[in-house]
Amino acid sequence: MGLKRRLRVTQRAMERAMLGVYRRDQIRNEKIRSRTRVTDILVARRVTKLKWQRAQYIGRRTDGRCASKVLEWQAPVSPASVLRPDEQTT
Repeated sequence: MGLKRRLRVTQRAMERAMLGVYRRDQIRNEKIRSRTRVTDILVARRVTKLKWQRAQYIGRRTDGRCASKVLEWQAPVSPASVLRPDEQTT
């Protein structure tokens, strides 16, 4: 949720810059949005789509870089993560 919020804030800042509006002018976001006709949903969908495309691109690599190492990585079993027999639940 933090990333989406930061994207919304950045998007509004860019819209204000495009329109030449300053925050000290105290123009509401709704009025700015009516002039630019951009919605938060469009921005969030586009960013999500681009993230998945990048993940797919990295996942298809076969040159031995970090993607295959991350996918094949097994977490080490530490003694702290293993429960004692009397603490185990069924």
